[in-house]
Amino acid sequence: MPDRSPQIRVTAMPTDLNPYGGVFGGWLMSQMALGAGSLASREGKGKAVVVSASDFAFPGAMQVGDELSVYCEIAATGTTSLTIAAEAVARERNGEAETRVAQGTFKFVLLDENDSPRAVAKWA
Repeated sequence: MPDRSPQIRVTAMPTDLNPYGGVFGGWLMSQMALGAGSLASREGKGKAVVVSASDFAFPGAMQVGDELSVYCEIAATGTTSLTIAAEAVARERNGEAETRVAQGTFKFVLLDENDSPRAVAKWA
């Protein structure tokens, strides 16, 4: 893995499992949305709401107790929106082995104090 910092880290717990004993894909997507939302709010300097999620793939699996790290980067900037690519990487509980378990794209719209779309500030 390249040297980078995750937006969030969380441990998969028994309540995060699907009926087959694996970590539920919906839980993975929600953790990715939380990480992407954190980046969108920080970079957008305010309220950001998700308006779409796309291009999801689940190339690996994780187990209860594994640590999930969510990495995000801004893929595109629109007039009032940020598109963020998210990658979820699991690290085994009792070791260092890592596996990419999910990836996807989120689009956020920035909102003003009246919950109306606002322009993305141009930063250097």
